[in-house]
Amino acid sequence: MSKLILVVDDENDIRTSLTGILEDEGFLVSCAASGVEALENVCHEIPDIVLLDIWMPGLDGLETLEKLKQLFPHLTVIMISGHGTIETAVRATKLGAFDFIEKPLSLDKVLITVNNALRMGELRVENEELRRVAGYEYELIGESPAMVCLRDQVMRVAPTSLCVLVNGENGSGKERVARSIHYYSKRCARPFVAINCAAIPEELIQNELFGHEKGALGGAPSQKKGKIDLADGGTLFLDEIGDMSLATQSRILGVIQEHCFQRVGGNRSVPADVRVIAASSRDIADEVRNSRFREDLFYLLNVIPLVVPPLRERREDIALLVPHFVEQFNRREGREQKTFSPQAMALLARLDWPGNVRELQNIVERVLIMVPGRMIAAEDLSGLFGDQARILANEEMLQAAAPGTLREAREEFERDFIVRKLEENDWNISRTAETIELKRSNLHRKIKSYGIDVKK
Repeated sequence: MSKLILVVDDENDIRTSLTGILEDEGFLVSCAASGVEALENVCHEIPDIVLLDIWMPGLDGLETLEKLKQLFPHLTVIMISGHGTIETAVRATKLGAFDFIEKPLSLDKVLITVNNALRMGELRVENEELRRVAGYEYELIGESPAMVCLRDQVMRVAPTSLCVLVNGENGSGKERVARSIHYYSKRCARPFVAINCAAIPEELIQNELFGHEKGALGGAPSQKKGKIDLADGGTLFLDEIGDMSLATQSRILGVIQEHCFQRVGGNRSVPADVRVIAASSRDIADEVRNSRFREDLFYLLNVIPLVVPPLRERREDIALLVPHFVEQFNRREGREQKTFSPQAMALLARLDWPGNVRELQNIVERVLIMVPGRMIAAEDLSGLFGDQARILANEEMLQAAAPGTLREAREEFERDFIVRKLEENDWNISRTAETIELKRSNLHRKIKSYGIDVKK
């Protein structure tokens, strides 16, 4: 779709010249001879860009710019003038102008500036969409009492600067909780930096966290910044902090208390403006009792303790988590929409999920890839979980095959039969009607009555 550009200038020759240049490049162009006319045009149809002359009788360009920005804060305005000064350009920029072009106008300069402005607008939209999606990615999904309570705790603690300790089993979503806290905090515009303390050997973790100075570690050729440097102004997430050695715990304690640290091999104090969120699948209080975790660090981190419930304790949330993972996967991979049957959802809700939410997400994504049909049935899942799932899947299928009345049984069989035949015929209604020896109009009526989502 062609972009609309509004040219505002009291000189007819300028309007005509710019219109010809821009239309030759494929833009749509409208014109206004005054600031008042420009405001009327923009209120009628918002352009993608405004080319606005500064020196005009009546309402001048700067006054017009100010009014435009009050009405439409995201409107991109490029100022043009034959009598520009540095002071004028500075004022226009402060009022929100994207750029400033001097007369006589250069064709190349105009086109370059317009294209740069359009690209900047596209980047702004992309950034807003990314932020919207990021918020969606870090939402805590679930309406079980445990998740409602956890979500309330996150919203209460997020605006503060206090340390947080997140406890929960592996795969329960501790990092998601930490990211949610960061997203709703005052530090959300700054980095969120995560480090898994269990995945890095002890001899390397201090280097990863604090970085090193030139010449350290046997003659490092240059200085290296660590995770704390990278998280400056933001949030440092220490996952599985229970695996951190006592020596490293001592240095983290210093970062929290003194807001500074020293790089490996250095003696200069480096300021550290970070909020620390820690997580562990171990009982840190038990680690303290067994002298494997510093008591003073535990009390600092445990100011706001949060507990993420395992999935088996909030099975009712599976009905919300599965479609969330399906939508997330489709958005990322560009796959067609698929649906889990009620029997498949019931089966998922009855499993134990030792790997918690992470295991559920992995299973959902595996099924979306491997199952060819658009409807995922209980039997499609039975081979993924061993004997327990096969037994449960058989129970679900038996229950599904035993409706309350003969009519219900016949209707359910007929619906499943039609869906299966549609899939076999690539969702071609005419071919399916011919295959099952049914009039096309009758098949249409049955598809509608059974609420079958026909593939386009």
